Amino acid sequence: MDNKAMYKLSYGLFVLTAKDGDKDNGCIINTAIQAASEPNQISICVNKANYTHDMILKTMEFNVSIISESADFSLFKRFGFASGRDTDKFDGFSDYKTGGNGIRYITTGTNAYISVKVTKTVDLGSHTMFVGTITDMEVLSDTASATYAYYFENIKPKPEAVGTTKDGQTIWRCKICGYEYVGEELPDDFICPICKHPASDFEKVV
Repeated sequence: MDNKAMYKLSYGLFVLTAKDGDKDNGCIINTAIQAASEPNQISICVNKANYTHDMILKTMEFNVSIISESADFSLFKRFGFASGRDTDKFDGFSDYKTGGNGIRYITTGTNAYISVKVTKTVDLGSHTMFVGTITDMEVLSDTASATYAYYFENIKPKPEAVGTTKDGQTIWRCKICGYEYVGEELPDDFICPICKHPASDFEKVV
């Protein structure tokens, strides 16, 4: 079986935001789709390791900000490369507004936002699917939405081609976020500590 076939699926990119009490948080996802039109619903899938997942499971509400081609890498670093459990992702960040549901949405590098009230959850193993009814939404710009492919070609910095460390150790790099694991073999059950993707999303740097 060729796992690389999964990379041929087309994805958008989104900042998923939630609020629990005084805590605002967000993470990067690529799994928001329209699920139905009557009533208007969308679904998202969120890794259970993400703090935003736990917040949504508790509050049953979220916002999705659709990332556009005007986004730069700093947006992905802020919301995708750290955990909200020990980081305030909005610290020093002012490019947001607050929706009618009290949850923040991102106004830079995005072209729309959608507010959702969760009506159903499905346990998918590593992820939970949240299905919900749209309560509000707004177009923020006419800039095209960024795809996963666009992110890799135009936004994500190109890594330097180095195959080993100075002392000769092998490097394995996450194809999603760029995290590097040093070791001769990458464990089959290894999970990226940054983006939570599995060993199958790592490649030996050559």
